[in-house]
Amino acid sequence: MATSYSEETMTLPIKPGISGDESSPPGWKPVRRAAVYCGSANGNDPAFLAEAVALGEAIAAAGLGLVYGGASVGLMGAVADAALKSGAEVIGVLPDVLASKEIAHTGLSSLELVTTMHERKARMAELADAFLVLPGGYGTLEELLEVVTWAQLRLHDKPCILINTAGYWDGLLAFLDTAVAAGFLKQKNRGLLRVAGNAVEAVGMVVGGFGLG
Repeated sequence: MATSYSEETMTLPIKPGISGDESSPPGWKPVRRAAVYCGSANGNDPAFLAEAVALGEAIAAAGLGLVYGGASVGLMGAVADAALKSGAEVIGVLPDVLASKEIAHTGLSSLELVTTMHERKARMAELADAFLVLPGGYGTLEELLEVVTWAQLRLHDKPCILINTAGYWDGLLAFLDTAVAAGFLKQKNRGLLRVAGNAVEAVGMVVGGFGLG
């Protein structure tokens, strides 16, 4: 059953990463759920869809839950289906306006309905302990840059990891290097966005406890 959330009933959008217990290595923070940002299309390269499936499987294999945008289509649906099939908890967060377009995934562990896109992003950030990014378009890029900006502002210390499938994000990474060279981005903040070559590597980085350091 879908649960509805509004701006009035939500808690703070961002909170610091959870500290490890006394037996954990210094600086290590346990991760319970990973948010995945990705496209609502499959893309033209079969590698994109294959990586989404691999990510869902890797998240489940690591004993993590998945938080994502709640849709049943594209890479979004693929990562959710793979995680569910492999036994993971999958929480979708979807604005009402998109749910009415019949793209809501009906087989999730939980589907939370919110009023706006802003509330969707805030709720996903609240539920997740790490952020993983697959290929996508405007929406994926906007979600990625916002969550990295929040890390830059020290509003959270959760890992932000770009999965550079088939070199899809090479152009963005080159732009960030240009921003550093031009003096608009500090090198230390450039490092807030980590890069993984594939889904298994990305989940390994999350489980290994990478935060802001």
